[in-house]
Amino acid sequence: MSRVCFHVDLDAFFASVELLDNPALKGKPVVVGGRPGSRGVVSTASYEARAFGVHSAMPLGEALRRCPQAVFLPVRMERYAALSREVMSIFGRFTPTVRPVSIDEAFLDMTGTERLWGPPRAAAATLKQTVRSETGLSISVGIAPTPYLAKIASGLKKPDGLVCVEPGEEEAFMLALPLSKLWGAGEKTQERFRELGIVTVAQLASLTETSLESIFGRSGGRFLYDAARGRAGGLMEAEAESHSLSTETTFDWDIQDEGTLESVLLELSQEICYRLWDEKQRSRCLFLKLRFSDFSTISRRRTRELAYSDIASTFADAKALFHSAWSGGAVRLLGLGFGELEDSDSPIQGELFGAENEKARLAEKAVFEIEKRGLGELKPARLMGRPGSRGKKNGR
Repeated sequence: MSRVCFHVDLDAFFASVELLDNPALKGKPVVVGGRPGSRGVVSTASYEARAFGVHSAMPLGEALRRCPQAVFLPVRMERYAALSREVMSIFGRFTPTVRPVSIDEAFLDMTGTERLWGPPRAAAATLKQTVRSETGLSISVGIAPTPYLAKIASGLKKPDGLVCVEPGEEEAFMLALPLSKLWGAGEKTQERFRELGIVTVAQLASLTETSLESIFGRSGGRFLYDAARGRAGGLMEAEAESHSLSTETTFDWDIQDEGTLESVLLELSQEICYRLWDEKQRSRCLFLKLRFSDFSTISRRRTRELAYSDIASTFADAKALFHSAWSGGAVRLLGLGFGELEDSDSPIQGELFGAENEKARLAEKAVFEIEKRGLGELKPARLMGRPGSRGKKNGR
């Protein structure tokens, strides 16, 4: 029996939540990330804003220049985390094997669920309708025998898309795609394609693995050789981390700007803290993952004596891990997570001279609970004025 993988992506998630909470924004270009003139970058742009060339990880000032009529809104991670939790819970009713990749993206292993939900297309249609009716949000679903192909498929007909790659059609599916849809090949790789006169996936597939490795390096060449044939999987498979909670962002463009990367890192720190609290877990282990433009990957981790309890300390350690691994190269993927999770109700050692940290933790958790219940919009003062926007994944 062939494996059935779903990749599910919430369409322009942050912007969609803002439209859900404020229907008056419908039809307007909406940019989530902060106020123009701040240090932040675009986290998510509505499809109306994208028509003006606004995209994720773009500086807010540039977004304003391209679309001065856009409505610029701050990131409300607490609210997004609450809705994400609802959606992930729906996914869990369809299959016990759900791998959240980030706050608005997940892989579902639907293998063997046909008796419950019918064929994959029917199951995906039911999933889409359930999410829309219970949350008001739209999702795009890609179906394929591998996570990598499902990831590409989910982005082909956004928003509200459904694309299925049947078993046996993997290579034909890839060969019919434009190179721009080759997930994992960032702007620098695309530029190299153009320099070499490669304009289709079919042309790429005609090159030998040895040739590709000589041009793009061992890791990059091997990946491109497999990807062009629909066989790539390693980039999307579950990490070896057990009992962990993580999120990651793959950029549409390789990012080399330090400020932008730290902005993304802050938002990742917020996201994993909110998810940790929501799931009533605790961790003393923080890990970071960096993937560069040549597809090489570096991981770093820190295990400390006391559990992480607030966003600021998580972000501080995340920055330290990042700078220990980053030497200025272009980044295509940035991930952050907590490992070795424990039940937060279990006993915990007290922190000497930790009153201020405890106050921060309680304040941030109070903000989270207020947003989660839809009772208002707050932001911890310690985070005001810091970059709080995140570069997003392809198709968002």
